[in-house]
This record gives sequence, structure tokens and C-alpha cells, in this order.
Amino acid sequence: MLQLYIANKNYSSWSLRPWLLMRELRIAFDERQLAFSPGSSWDTFRHFSPTGKVPCLVDGAITVWDSLAISEYLAERHAGVWPADATARAWARCATAEMHAGFSALRSRCPMNCGLRVKPHAIGDELRRDLARLQELWSDGLSRHGGPYLAGSTFTAVDAFFAPVAFRIQTYDLQLGDVAAAYARRLLALPAMQAWYRAGLVEPWRETEHEAEILAAGTLVADYRRPA
Repeated sequence: MLQLYIANKNYSSWSLRPWLLMRELRIAFDERQLAFSPGSSWDTFRHFSPTGKVPCLVDGAITVWDSLAISEYLAERHAGVWPADATARAWARCATAEMHAGFSALRSRCPMNCGLRVKPHAIGDELRRDLARLQELWSDGLSRHGGPYLAGSTFTAVDAFFAPVAFRIQTYDLQLGDVAAAYARRLLALPAMQAWYRAGLVEPWRETEHEAEILAAGTLVADYRRPA
């Protein structure tokens, strides 16, 4: 069986992407979760991941690291990872690659923590541009392909890649237009997203650097996690 190595569900946006994709497409896998280590997880993760990072997919003798590479590997073996329509598929791949490589202000100013609610200290021009582009991209996909997902009627990899953004919107109460806000709520309501969220709330781990990043981003409003 496929083995998917992931880290803390509260923090690891990269882990969420292939995990959610596989859950939504009902691709069977064995979840292997290891908590982030203080400072660096290199020693902890290197025994299964060449980069010492997660996510990492192991399929027998084959090891696939990086969330986008995992998605492409799965697409070669399972239907539904990308849209069947060639035009929608091209759009979905472009949007996925943009998320994979871009939105740096959103990532850095709003680090993922599912269990917290935080009021940002400031939005700033760079984050404002990322949010504007996010809304533009989501609105384009939904209108172009008919929804309710970004590339059409079914959940695909492009939706999985934007799923961590939905958690960020919830954590930081980021204000979006009606179309984008509704799509974020749609992602949050997915059964697999709810399962990830519930699991994150009961995790016993706290990692100092991740906690510090989040508290540097804004004022803590609420912490719904089980006490460490």
C-alpha cells in the first residue's frame, strides 16, 4: 500500500495537499505522521525523505517527494487527479503551479495553524496583492469551468493545492469577496478537511518556531487546540 509521510496537521500545509487529494479521490494509503522537530527535522525525516521534508510518498521501492510531484505520480495511476477536459486540465495545472511557487506574502504573513484564530497586525500591500490575485484566480476558475470546484464539477488536484489557503482564511479571518469566500467555505466543509481539522485540534505537539511565526503575524484571539 502507498505510504504518505506527513507532519503536524496544525502546521503542515504541504502535507495537507496530497493527503486531502488522496482522501477525496479515495486512493488508499497508509498515513505515517511524524511531528516537526525543534529547529530542524532533517534527522527525523531523512530516513524516508531525500530532502528531509514532508510530504513524501513511498510506493514500494519508489519514493516521491514534493507535493506537486506526488500529484503527478498519482495522476499516472489514478483517474480524477486532473480534469478530463484538456482545456480545464491545462488551466488547473497552471493554477496549481502558481500556488506551488507563488503567494509568498500569504504564506509568510499568514502561516498555517488550523487550531488558532489570529487578528493580523497588518495586511500590507504585498499580502493585499496576493489576496486580490487569489480572488481573481478563484473567480476565473469557477466561472470558466462552471464550479463548484475550480476546474469543474469534481474535486481535483488544483482544489487540494488551495485547501491550506482555506484554513488560513479561517485562522486570520481574511476578508474576501462573496465568490471566493463561498469557495473557501466549500473547501472547509469537505469531510476530509473536517477530519484533518479535528485531528489537528487534538495533536499534543507544539513546535517553538512554528508557534513564534504565528504569534509574530498577529494577536492571538482564540486557541481551540487541546492543551499541550
